[in-house]
Amino acid sequence: MNETKRISSLFKKLYDGSPWIDINITSVLQNISAEQASKRVLKNCNTIWEITNHLIDWRLNVLQRVQGKTNKTPGNNYIETITDTSEKNWKDTLKRLSKVQKDWIEFLDKVDQSELVKVYTPNSMTYYENIHGIIQHDVYHLGQIVLLSKQF
Repeated sequence: MNETKRISSLFKKLYDGSPWIDINITSVLQNISAEQASKRVLKNCNTIWEITNHLIDWRLNVLQRVQGKTNKTPGNNYIETITDTSEKNWKDTLKRLSKVQKDWIEFLDKVDQSELVKVYTPNSMTYYENIHGIIQHDVYHLGQIVLLSKQF
């Protein structure tokens, strides 16, 4: 198995498979309602919904990086208050997450592993490091989501 296939496997396991950490993104988020996702359970913390959007936007940012685009991190670090807290909007958010997951898998299925050594100039990290960084980022925030969801 080449490296891009191994990375793709990590993405798949973390999203809806059996990762080393024993939980995945889908299994945690599928049981959360729009009301729960939008509730600020801890005064100075983000909501589950805000974190989920943050995950989506950072996944898109890093995917674009490894496709050759230079991106700036917005001042809000992709954390925005949710104004439409309807169940439909929450489902749409989960669909966006699913779409970015599919985009990552398609990218990893097509990219040659020799591309992984390219350097993303703004942070001086290889594509390989950026890709593993986004996986680590997802795991970190999944932990936050789990802790917040235990408050319901």
